[in-house]
Amino acid sequence: MRCDLYQKIIENYIDAYNSFDIDRMLSNMHDEIKFENISNGEINLTTNGIEEFKSQAEQAKQLFKERNQQITDIKFNTDQVEVLIDYCGILAVDFSDELKAGDIIELKGSSIFRFKDDKIIELKDIS
Repeated sequence: MRCDLYQKIIENYIDAYNSFDIDRMLSNMHDEIKFENISNGEINLTTNGIEEFKSQAEQAKQLFKERNQQITDIKFNTDQVEVLIDYCGILAVDFSDELKAGDIIELKGSSIFRFKDDKIIELKDIS
């Protein structure tokens, strides 16, 4: 595994995510990227391919005034990289009766990255 390169790619992706820079996020992605968001053990979002990922990223961008993923640990395994994340976001829109625009969401979670041709081919966000 190319640990230094993959860490740099992950850090670039997260920096782009934090700054809402979708083009830079996509520059780290393989055309066949598979994305899953898993919350409380259930998959609540899946995209297949870079166009679906881009569409979802554009939609998600509208939901937050600010967002920040902070890496707390990186674990390099045989075929994947697990990144432990502290997440904080400020909502731009009302999510529900309980979660309103301006509310702060704080989560701890992890992201699992797999690579192909030095691009992210699979990403799972788990919280």
